[in-house]
Formats: sequence, C-alpha cells, structure tokens
Amino acid sequence: MPSFDTVLEPNLVEVKNAVEQSNKEIGTRFDFKGSDARVELKDKEITLFADNDLQLNGVIDVLRNKMAKRNVAPGFLDFSAKPEKMSHDKLKQLVKVKAGIESDQAKKIQKAIKDSKMKVQGSIQGDTVRVTGAKRDDLQAAMALIKKEVADLPLTFINFRD
Repeated sequence: MPSFDTVLEPNLVEVKNAVEQSNKEIGTRFDFKGSDARVELKDKEITLFADNDLQLNGVIDVLRNKMAKRNVAPGFLDFSAKPEKMSHDKLKQLVKVKAGIESDQAKKIQKAIKDSKMKVQGSIQGDTVRVTGAKRDDLQAAMALIKKEVADLPLTFINFRD
C-alpha cells in the first residue's frame, strides 16, 4: 500500500554551519566590538549571549540571516524562552531547534486528513505521521493538504513508497 512519512527534521550540519558563520560575523562587526556577544550550539539547543537587549536582538538577526542563507527554515527555531539575566547585566537566551512533530501538531495533521474525506489514513508513529492510501494521487493531495493546514512548521515528506 502506498505511503509516506511526514517529519520535522532540521539539517543539523547546516544549523552548525550557520552558528559558526554567525560567530564569525559577530566577531567582525563594529557594533559587537568589545562585547561578550556569541552563539553556542549544544545538541539541539542554541544559546545566545549578549551584553544588553539591543545586542541580543542583533545576535538574533545575525543568526536568522545565516540560517536563511544556509536554507534552514526559520520555523525550526523556537524563541519561546525569555532572555535570562546573568552577572554584570549580561543576557543569555536559549533557542531550541525543533525536531520531531509534537503530539498536538500530529493530532492536528491527523484530524485534517480525516476531515478532508480523502481516501487516506494518517497514523501517529512517535514523532512522525505516516499517511497511507490506495492511490498515489491521493497521497499527493494529502501532502498538499498538510502543507496548507500546518504552514507554520517546515514539514518534509520522506519514505514515499508505492
């Protein structure tokens, strides 16, 4: 039976490259001269450091630009954490790199497929959603539906099987 998997997987190599490029640019920019502004990557968490709010916003802009240049969608970055104050009024902010579809988003995808009355079924398997159907055309229509319904996440489709 034809099927495909819907996943949320960033290219971690490109994320690492973007962090390194961000640090290079921060080191050469005049507005960061003499400051402790930097970007660190540890597992799937990016930590931003800056001396004040203005510099923190500058670091965020540099990181977003470098991610865009390396074709990493901005939807992979989760800026929900508030900046923390450190010693000497310095700031640090934790940014999570999203990987894997969360259960509420997976349920939303599954519900959208069910409500569309297409002849496909969606099943949640861990942090992926597997969609199966009888015809290839139905699966392609399901892909278009998922992209439309969940536009805020950079979803990809893998393991397309006939």
